[in-house]
Amino acid sequence: MKLTLFQRNLVLSDWGHLFLLFLFFNSSTLYSQHKDIEKLEDEIEATLRSKNQKNKDSIHADLLITLGRRYLYINLDSLLIHSTKALEISRHNDYDELESKALMGIALYHSGSGRHKKAIAILKKVKTILDNTTNNDLKVILWKYLGWENTYIGDYGSALESYLKGLDIANRAKKKNIYEISNINENIAQLYIEQEEYQTALLFYEKVKKINTNIDNKDYNAQTLSNLANLYTQINDYGNATFNINQAIGVFEENKNHEWLSYSYLIKGNIYLKQKKYKWAIYWYGQSEMIHKKLDDQRAKADIFCGLAASYLGIGSDSLSQAYAIRAYNISIKINALHGHKQSSEILYKIYKKQKDYKRALSYHEIFQKTTDSLEREENQKSLVLLKTKLNYDQQKKDLMATNEKKLAKQRSFIYVSVIVLTILLATLIPLYINQKKLKKLNRKLKESTNKLEQRQTELNEINNTKDKLFSIIGHDLKGPIGALQSVLKLFTSKEIGEEDFLGFVPKLKTDVDYTLFTLNNLLTWGYSQMNGTKTRPKVTSLSILVDNSVNLLSEVAASKSIKIVKRLPENLSCYVDEDQIDLVIRNLISNAIKFTPKNGLITVGAQADENYWKVIVNDTGVGMDDRTIAELFSDNTNTTTYGTNNEKGTGLGLSLCREMITNNRGKIWVESTPKKGSTFYFTLPKVQKKYKKAG
Repeated sequence: MKLTLFQRNLVLSDWGHLFLLFLFFNSSTLYSQHKDIEKLEDEIEATLRSKNQKNKDSIHADLLITLGRRYLYINLDSLLIHSTKALEISRHNDYDELESKALMGIALYHSGSGRHKKAIAILKKVKTILDNTTNNDLKVILWKYLGWENTYIGDYGSALESYLKGLDIANRAKKKNIYEISNINENIAQLYIEQEEYQTALLFYEKVKKINTNIDNKDYNAQTLSNLANLYTQINDYGNATFNINQAIGVFEENKNHEWLSYSYLIKGNIYLKQKKYKWAIYWYGQSEMIHKKLDDQRAKADIFCGLAASYLGIGSDSLSQAYAIRAYNISIKINALHGHKQSSEILYKIYKKQKDYKRALSYHEIFQKTTDSLEREENQKSLVLLKTKLNYDQQKKDLMATNEKKLAKQRSFIYVSVIVLTILLATLIPLYINQKKLKKLNRKLKESTNKLEQRQTELNEINNTKDKLFSIIGHDLKGPIGALQSVLKLFTSKEIGEEDFLGFVPKLKTDVDYTLFTLNNLLTWGYSQMNGTKTRPKVTSLSILVDNSVNLLSEVAASKSIKIVKRLPENLSCYVDEDQIDLVIRNLISNAIKFTPKNGLITVGAQADENYWKVIVNDTGVGMDDRTIAELFSDNTNTTTYGTNNEKGTGLGLSLCREMITNNRGKIWVESTPKKGSTFYFTLPKVQKKYKKAG
């Protein structure tokens, strides 16, 4: 097998084993696909040999259509041959729906060959046939295909119209095909990406992610992650782009889906290209190129060659860049791929300009400009503006429904209060009964007090120890910031420093006050629990709300260090816990993560479901810890001051208090960490059981 220059270098370098592993994986996935094709061919042969099989012709035609689709990215000619045979059988037997499916296969052949207008003409014939049928599933697929073809020729207005028609049919169907609804919404999002309307595209992906929660198919969800990674790449959010594409690649490699794996490698190359990490971009484009040597997908090859051309241009390898750009340009012309045409002509313009071949440079610049104008026609913008108006209307309806729901909630609260007041009034009519209950309660308390007298001495000793620890922390950690504040104010009031110098101290003073307030809150909670015992009052609690509250509370601190906090929480994240205690735990863990994460870091708050528990995860990209620090982390006797990446202080009480609160709520807490790479804190909480749901 002939390798590119970069891939030959990899074989000879320390990364050579990665390349060999890729070759092994690629051959195994293609082997798996060929086995699938062989199985279909055996079924077709068995059908033809059968003499008395019912619906023999329809089964034969359907198998041919399915077999043809298997060749979509492997051999377009085989797709055409099998689809044409199925069309002949279908027309001979008046099988309208099978005829439509066969024609759509032929349209896909012309699409893959770059004859998009021919594909559109065939799909319009399919529409005429399906108008006389009730098969809504096929109609949805037809409109989706029309959307594809109009997108390929740059007619985004018609593409959008086709997608909306397909979406309308899918949503009105009694049995909704959630796969197609999800897929069409993704296609609409891609239209917005083409127009650089990234925020609107993200709105559609939010819809897609909600729909995909009902799809139990890892491979399908990974396809969405790949497309979402592409979107994040466009908006320069490389952290989210890398996170999504790595998840997708893992699934595709596990399931041996080499068509989508190649696309994912292409996206990963794009991520590195936009960051100007050209050598890594070339590596991932090379991985994608290797898969496509066994595939018949010219459009994808044009994208890969454009990426390689741009990357080689970035490292100064003009000859290789030129070679790949010309290959991309020729393929794009052949299949009428406007975006590939635009990108390759721009690269060739830059190369020839650099070589001072101004005649060729001008020629390719004119081609680039003409293609760009074609992709930015005014009617495309108008169609997308219309859809944006529709989105605003839908959002207004949702906001109105939310407002009405709040009003209903207030009315329900008023009714509940009225019932309580009425109950109290009724209770006053039976004072004798109440007095009798109070007397019994007093007798029980008297007995309990007698039993507790024997334990008082031990408790007093524990209180004295707690008092000593409180005074130690107050003297060590609270006195310092307050003393600093007092000193600065004294210097200012005595006019030893001016107003300008005083204002220079204000940010530091604010940080000290915030730290003191946060420490004091932990200190009071801990001291109260030590002296009086913490009372845990569990109820059905939304962890999502608690996380949102803590993130909002600490957002200013995180923003001061340019730290991004990402929430990856499933819906209906409810637990049966003490709301105040768990709120304190979440707040402390996020605060610690901010404290020990350097500037431009990332903090992720997520959750995973177990049979009876939720496992909550707080991950940071901070300084991490060694094994000795981890061993002492949750100790009751640890009260040493620790300093964050911006010299933030801490009492050491937070994690000890977190462990106590989690234990009180029937959970566990632990940590995994690597120095200089970050830490991940885990804690478990009980799920809401059915009996609690009924009680609520």
